[in-house]
Amino acid sequence: MSLREFLVGELIDIIEWNDDTDDTMAWRFSRPKSEIKNGAQLIVRPGQMAILVDQGKMADVFQPGRHELTTENMPLLSTFRGWKYGFESPFKADVLFLATKQFVGEKWGTANPIILNDKELGPVRLRAYGTYAVRVADSRRFIEEIVGATSSFAIGQITDQLRDIVVAKMSGALAESNVTVFDLSSKYEEVAATAQAEVADQVKQLGLEMTQLVIENVSLPPEVEATIDQKTRLNMLDNLDRYTKLQGADAIRDAARNPNGGAAAGVGLALGAALGQRTNFGMAQPSLEPPPLPTAMWYYAVGSERKGPVDEQALVQMGVLQPSTLVWKAGLSGWVPASTIPELAPGLKK
Repeated sequence: MSLREFLVGELIDIIEWNDDTDDTMAWRFSRPKSEIKNGAQLIVRPGQMAILVDQGKMADVFQPGRHELTTENMPLLSTFRGWKYGFESPFKADVLFLATKQFVGEKWGTANPIILNDKELGPVRLRAYGTYAVRVADSRRFIEEIVGATSSFAIGQITDQLRDIVVAKMSGALAESNVTVFDLSSKYEEVAATAQAEVADQVKQLGLEMTQLVIENVSLPPEVEATIDQKTRLNMLDNLDRYTKLQGADAIRDAARNPNGGAAAGVGLALGAALGQRTNFGMAQPSLEPPPLPTAMWYYAVGSERKGPVDEQALVQMGVLQPSTLVWKAGLSGWVPASTIPELAPGLKK
């Protein structure tokens, strides 16, 4: 190999960054003993940008595409080097590649609980966690403030600082939201948007932009969760009497629709009434008098129309019963003539 061939082989004619990682934000193309050829090809891939750095000074910026390095497309570097009329000789310069893509799925979480004054529970301790996405927004500031002279820089080298910023702003956003913990889950998006706006100014100083901030969960201490569960159970007990009455009404409706199933419906109705009595006895204040005995409820037919329910005394006093009038109550297997029911005899029309 001749000396000329050796020197030509030492010159760099293709400059590119084949990034095979998911976390590298900056990578420096630098060969201590090699020079870049005049007319060398600079290849910048999608999601990248390249910056020529000459003796610590940031010069020309190149967006994705294929670029030929000449004085025509390196005006700043040409000015630094004093190339007024073009050049033919090789030159030395670092090429710093930056990843312009979003770095997504970065996690944040509170190392210590956030103490908030909830308007229903009083002071409570909350823990929160979620994810965020970030990208390089100002390449020059990012290089000056973060990358510096390092050969490469990964997102993991700044995640602790970003997490601390997010947690601090999230704590303030949760406190200012004035939302009770019972309604907080429906306000995740709103609180996260407030925190993201607060974070923006601080990460901007680093040359970054936080493109997304998500709250995945806000949790309470176990003892507070147990208290909330107890409150839920008490609310259920308060509504149990109403629930048993509704069940009883449904049983009467179903029995009326299916006279042949009257016996089963009567059993269900009796059980519902018994459950209602037990519930009322367990939740009401002790009484000195026993509750009234349950009264049988009667249905009667007028032509093809069903009437009722009414209690036995009212049905007798109404004076609407003929001996052939069909009647039914829970416990009967079907509709029967009123004349077959002894207790209804006083109310039959003569």
